[in-house]
Amino acid sequence: MRSVLPIVFFLLASPLAAQTAGAGRPGTRPLLAPEVAIPLARSAAPASVSARASVYVFTDDGFHLADSGSSDVACLVNRSWPGSLEPECFDREAARTIMRQEMKRTELYHRGVSQQEADRLIAAGLADGTFQLPTRPAVVYMMSEAQRLVSDDGRAVGKWRPHLMIYSPYLTNEAVGHHGEPGLSGGLVVDSGLPTANLMVVVPDFVKAPEASPDR
Repeated sequence: MRSVLPIVFFLLASPLAAQTAGAGRPGTRPLLAPEVAIPLARSAAPASVSARASVYVFTDDGFHLADSGSSDVACLVNRSWPGSLEPECFDREAARTIMRQEMKRTELYHRGVSQQEADRLIAAGLADGTFQLPTRPAVVYMMSEAQRLVSDDGRAVGKWRPHLMIYSPYLTNEAVGHHGEPGLSGGLVVDSGLPTANLMVVVPDFVKAPEASPDR
């Protein structure tokens, strides 16, 4: 795996950081009761992936394990913005790497830490080994019909499309065969060439949301 120095440079120096790895906004997140958060988190992926997953629930002092599950998959409802609901499930490698960074970032935002400072702290954690990048393709599932997303400019956009994000640091669109402007029909690399690069693949169907999913 490459040195973490390019990661630190990217997160601290690149203007793209706010639109990619660090997209979000400081502010208190409304909390979800565990009986709402657990099934909502598991709706991020098909039952074959999520039924036996461990689940983390967000509280005032960060994410805590609410259901230990019996597989290597982990799920949670991420909160990049105060008003967003982002059910996600992480395979074993993604849970070890990407998830830990996302959990920390959401905790920092909830405490009012600015995006720039959150970027700095995550970069420092990558540099000192607190956080790691994947050493193999790492899969994150975002397939819940209950997702409530917020665009990078702060607009509520509701649910988008069911998709997978396959993280592979420094992957490029050219490396997976795209030339010119890639389109969603064939999958495209988000953050092409950067430490946060991931191949985003839109899939046909949402996973049905639990009946208890909250309204906003």
